Amino acid sequence: MSALSPPAEYTRAFPARAASGHGQDGLRRLASLRALTWPTLLIALVLCLITFIAGGGLNLESMTKIEMAITIGSAVLIAALIAFGPARAGKHGLLCVWLLLAFTALGALSVVWSVAPDDSWQDAGRMLAYSAFFGAAVALVRVAPQSWPAVLGGVTLAAAVVCGYALLTKIFPAELDAADIYARLQQPYEYWNAIGLTAAMGIIGALWLGARRTGHGLLNALAYPATGLFVLTLMLAYSRGSLVALAAGLVLWFCVVPLRLRGAAVLLSGGAGAGAVVAWAFSQHSLSSENVPLAQRSGAGEELGVLLVVMLAVLTIVGLAVGFRLARRAPSITARRWVAALLLTVILGGLAVGVSGLAASKRGLTGTISHDFSSLTNPNAPLPPNTAGRLTAIGSVRARYWNEGLEIFKAEPVLGAGAGGYETARLRYRAETLSVKNAHGFIVETLADLGLVGLAVALALLAAWLIAAGRATHPFGRRWQNGSWRAHRFPYSSERIGMLSMLCLVVTFGVHSFVDWTWYVPGDACVALLCAGWLAGRGPILASEVAPAARETIARWPPSGQARRALSLSEIPPARAAIAAAVLIAAALAVWVQWEPQHSVDSSNEALALLSTHPLAARTAAQSAVDSDPLSAEALFTLSEVQRDTGEPQLARATLQSAVRLQPSNPRTWLTLGQYDLQNSNPSAAVGELRAAVFLDPQSIEAQNEFVLALRRNPAPVSRHASARKSARTIRSLGARAGVRRGSARHR
Repeated sequence: MSALSPPAEYTRAFPARAASGHGQDGLRRLASLRALTWPTLLIALVLCLITFIAGGGLNLESMTKIEMAITIGSAVLIAALIAFGPARAGKHGLLCVWLLLAFTALGALSVVWSVAPDDSWQDAGRMLAYSAFFGAAVALVRVAPQSWPAVLGGVTLAAAVVCGYALLTKIFPAELDAADIYARLQQPYEYWNAIGLTAAMGIIGALWLGARRTGHGLLNALAYPATGLFVLTLMLAYSRGSLVALAAGLVLWFCVVPLRLRGAAVLLSGGAGAGAVVAWAFSQHSLSSENVPLAQRSGAGEELGVLLVVMLAVLTIVGLAVGFRLARRAPSITARRWVAALLLTVILGGLAVGVSGLAASKRGLTGTISHDFSSLTNPNAPLPPNTAGRLTAIGSVRARYWNEGLEIFKAEPVLGAGAGGYETARLRYRAETLSVKNAHGFIVETLADLGLVGLAVALALLAAWLIAAGRATHPFGRRWQNGSWRAHRFPYSSERIGMLSMLCLVVTFGVHSFVDWTWYVPGDACVALLCAGWLAGRGPILASEVAPAARETIARWPPSGQARRALSLSEIPPARAAIAAAVLIAAALAVWVQWEPQHSVDSSNEALALLSTHPLAARTAAQSAVDSDPLSAEALFTLSEVQRDTGEPQLARATLQSAVRLQPSNPRTWLTLGQYDLQNSNPSAAVGELRAAVFLDPQSIEAQNEFVLALRRNPAPVSRHASARKSARTIRSLGARAGVRRGSARHR
């Protein structure tokens, strides 16, 4: 459905009026294409900027820039739509917005009990940006619902740009990614599963683009090479989680969207073209192995580039041929049934071959399934390498992360360790020295960080979103009527098919977030938030479900200028102006929350740079770092270092003690204080402090070495068990005085 053509509801209700404009279909489609071009490009540009600037979301400086830009841009858009938008906008999606804000508020409030309150503050900044972006999508769909093709088109175009860049890093490694030692694609996120998810969501968008019956034929044909590009990127990322998520999204798409044969043509053609290139790439040592010299990678990359160009050209020709054939004459019912039967036979045959292969293995069918499940859930199972062989491997490091997250949850089941606290709290339970920031799973991460309360809010948000999205999609063809969920024939308008495709895209992201930490990757998360917000705010799209006032608007198509025109400045009601002003004020406060941690880091760096030349200025900068982020232990470390070097050792030690009181369950604060005492000839105090660091992080080699050194220098050593009990009591007493919960300091 175009933005300028009558909706399907209109053509069904008023066939005579719709027929009168049949001769203008070409002009309408051209006008629709022109009207949607700039919104599509703008959405793609925004998503690409978020992706390339924020990367994997692990760099505070780049994340701060993106969070502030998203918050400001979304707030201005929301305020403008509230103030100047048409009066009839509805209230769909507002409950989802409030529940997402409640989840954000819970994370921000967790600084009170968090084991790492500075990380909780930073996480609150990220969630504020996400909430603003989601709210902007809800507000935008309420005033411009017919712009949905620009959303799907922009998402698909952005995915193509990102995946194209990822492949270029393999084609031109010397220019784009010379330091990469891995075979897997990981740019621009610096994380292979994130680029795999981008490709998986792009495939869903390409299915909609290539299978739709509307739109320009050339654009629809481009879905074929785009699908090949996405499949190739996904396979070269070696991302098993993305394959699982894509499978879930594809199953749902083919179940709820009636354009199955068109979609199958896009998917099979793109998959076949990419499959040939993938098979060649897997056979090349320079592309499928790690630690390959740059010269070899460059040579193989050039060959990959040639094959990629050939693949895109061939798939474009295939797309044009299929589109031209379908435009001239649609397949007959008999042909469709034969093709459907063939596809079903291929799928069932593949399943039969897989089951037969498992049954013929040495463990048998049930034994193989049991062994694979054990490998998947065993924290000590061997991990697959970062090569193509991992696509058929079962073992995963996630079992370790999930086990640690559940241990944290057991310690604090109600409120958790605080938003972003998993990284610090897991140190007490980890069995290896690997540094991990996230639990690689939204459910486990939420349980560890925010406990049952956080999970309850997240589940309430999910339920509210499913209900809201169901109003626009009706994926099961049913509706609640007279106290029962009854079957109902909902016409498959082009908009409904687009909404169903958005639903499948969000489901793809949700499945992947269940087994990975891509919720923390803005480039992927914002795509899902945009589509999820659009679905939540859209409301009913069918004439049989809209309000009588909306039916009158449909009957007056094209809508009158009075019904759709924006309000002038003098016509804005006071209530609207107040709400818009409140949104802008809230955004200003959110930007302050997002900026202060980075400002603290900048001030700390400035203090260290000035310490040798301008000690007084360094002292001022260090104090500014603490004032900007009073929850940061790193800022206190910097201030202590400046105080020590400026001749105030007692004040420097007191500052480190403040860091311990601020974060008593963080082994880093104890380690830093113990090292200070050890360096300043106070080994007796250092023994207890370093023992606390070892207690909180038993796998830390640095803490163990410092502790042993303190024991050797301590003139009056105490027994190991008595000292351990004393350290535990000290940690708990400091936590009580700080007024926080310290679950990770408990004995297991």
